[in-house]
Amino acid sequence: MPGGRVKRWAGLAAPLFLAACTVIPPATGPRPVPARPAPGAVPSPAPQTSPPVNAVALGVAPGPALTGLPLATARPGAALRAFIESCRALLVRTDQSGLTRPADWRPACTAAPTWPATDAAGFFASWFETARVSDGRSYVTGYYEPEIAGTRTAQPGFAVPVYRVPPDLVRAWPFETPFEQRVGQPPLGRFDADGRFVPYYDRAQIEDGALAGKGLEIGWAADPAELFFLQVQGSGRLIGPDGTVIRIGFAGQNGHPYTGIGAVLRDRGLIGTGPGQYPGSMQGILAYIREHPEEGRALMRLNRSYVFFREVTGDGPVGALNVPIRGQASLAADPLMVPLGAPVLLAEADRPEINGLWVAQDTGGAIKGANRFDSFWGAGPTARVIAGGMAARGAALILLPKGTLARLSALPATAPQQRRR
Repeated sequence: MPGGRVKRWAGLAAPLFLAACTVIPPATGPRPVPARPAPGAVPSPAPQTSPPVNAVALGVAPGPALTGLPLATARPGAALRAFIESCRALLVRTDQSGLTRPADWRPACTAAPTWPATDAAGFFASWFETARVSDGRSYVTGYYEPEIAGTRTAQPGFAVPVYRVPPDLVRAWPFETPFEQRVGQPPLGRFDADGRFVPYYDRAQIEDGALAGKGLEIGWAADPAELFFLQVQGSGRLIGPDGTVIRIGFAGQNGHPYTGIGAVLRDRGLIGTGPGQYPGSMQGILAYIREHPEEGRALMRLNRSYVFFREVTGDGPVGALNVPIRGQASLAADPLMVPLGAPVLLAEADRPEINGLWVAQDTGGAIKGANRFDSFWGAGPTARVIAGGMAARGAALILLPKGTLARLSALPATAPQQRRR
C-alpha cells in the first residue's frame, strides 16, 4: 500500500497524550429527542431517561496549540474544502457530543469561503483550538466507494437485486414491551399479517426472496459478494457493460445488528499468515469467499444486517451530513463523541498515510466510541486496497472553535455514574 504521503510526526505523542492540562469536567449532554411513533405503534408516556454518554460526559482536555503543529503537511487544503461544505449543516444541527452549539461555528464558517487556499493551514490555526476526548488514543479503519458490475434492469449475468427501503420497514414498540423499557428510539421491524410487530427480514430471508416481486429493485448486481462489501461500505457505483454508471448511497438498514465476518474468520483460525490462512483485510476475506463459495455464502449470512440504497446524483457519495464526502479528507465518526462537521487532526499513527487533517462528515454502524474513526479514500483500485487493509492506531485531536473549551470548563459536573464508558 502507498505510504509516506504525510510525514510521521515524531515527538507529538507526548503533548497529545500526556499534557497535564486542566481537564474539562464532564457535564450533562442534550437529552435524546423521543422518536415519533410509527403508524400502529402502541402509544407510551415519555420516560425520564438519563442523558447519553457523550464526549463531555467522558471528559475533555485541551490539546496543544495548533500554531505549534505541522499543519502545512497535514493536507489542510482538502480539509478546508470539506469544512466549507459542512458549514451549512454545522450552523443548524444539534451537536450530540455536547461540545458545541451552532453559533460557535459561525465565525469560522463565515471566514472559510474567502480564506486564501494557499494559507489553509493558517485558517485552522486562526479559528480553532484542539481538544482531546478521553485519552485521545485513536483507532482508524478505512472505507471507499466500491465500483461493482451492475445494471438498472435484470438481465443475464446481473441477477442480484439492489433494494430501496421497503415501505413496511417501520419503527414501533412491540405491544409486550413495558412502558418503563421504552427508552430512546423504538426498534426497526414490521407488522405481520396478525398485526404483531416483529423483527424485519434478515439477510438470509431477503436473499431467499422475502422482498422479491415488490418492485423495490433500483438495480441488479452481478456478484453477491461484491454487493455484500458495497453494503458494508454504505455507498458505491454500479457499472454496466456499456459503461453506464449508477451511483447509489445508503438509505436505510433492516434493524438487525452488524456482524463483522472478518472477526468470525479470525475466531475460526482462518485469518493470519500461516498455511491455509487468509490476510485480515477485505481482499483476504473476499479471497476466502471466492475459494469456498458455500461456506462463504453462509459466512455472509451470519451478518444479518442488510442495507438498503437510494440512487444519488452529484460529484461524490453523500455522508451523514447530507454533503459529499471526499477521499483523503472525510471521516466517519461517532456523533456522540465528535461534532459532525468538525475538523479532526490524526497524528502519530502506525500507518503514516492516515496522519493529517480530516473532517468528520459521516457515521457508521461499527464506528462507536471515543476516537474511533473510519477514513474515506474515494473510489478506484488504490482506494480499495488502502481502505480494505486500513487499521491504524495513533492519536486524535478534535478541532473546536476558539472559546469552546472555556465555555465547557464552566459547565457543572455530573454525577460519577455519568462518566461511564
